[in-house]
Amino acid sequence: MKVILTEKITKLGNIGDAVEVKTGYARNYLLPNNKAMRYTKENVALFEAKKAELVARHENAKKAAESKVDAVKKAKLHMIRQAGDTGQLYGSVSSRDIARELKEVAGVSVESSQVLLGAPIKSVGAFDTKIALHPDVVVDVKIYVAQSQDEIDALVAGKKLVFGTKKVEEEATEDKAEEIKEEKAEEKPAEEAKAE
Repeated sequence: MKVILTEKITKLGNIGDAVEVKTGYARNYLLPNNKAMRYTKENVALFEAKKAELVARHENAKKAAESKVDAVKKAKLHMIRQAGDTGQLYGSVSSRDIARELKEVAGVSVESSQVLLGAPIKSVGAFDTKIALHPDVVVDVKIYVAQSQDEIDALVAGKKLVFGTKKVEEEATEDKAEEIKEEKAEEKPAEEAKAE
């Protein structure tokens, strides 16, 4: 289906571009959200009449997005989640969670579709992502995911969290030391009984 874009859409085109898109994408997203109009002679004339207004609206939206850049950059996106011994999360951190956290921490409302995360975060650590406040205004942010505030502080300081084998080995050596102490404690009464 051929449509005329009424706003800039990343990876598709700018205002006024006539582009060919899949019918479902046009019917389910572009047309209902007023991001495009069907390509007809009447709509081309209508678009030309409204072009100045649409460009002005685009510039105003861009300025509004640019005013939020500092707030987003300064936001501390710290997520405390439960995780296993290997650092794998029980569940995940999605773009919806990041959008919610950004609103709570920085007071900036964004849609989850504006969080350019890619795949959900499924482990503890520090992650880089981008927030698209506007198609022309994209901000890099860092997200810290850990099990406690102490772990987040360590991640922010640049330290690496250790999970899995070392932690399991430490627990195993502590358990072994306990078993040895218990065995020695049991052997003493048996030796005393033999001596009598």
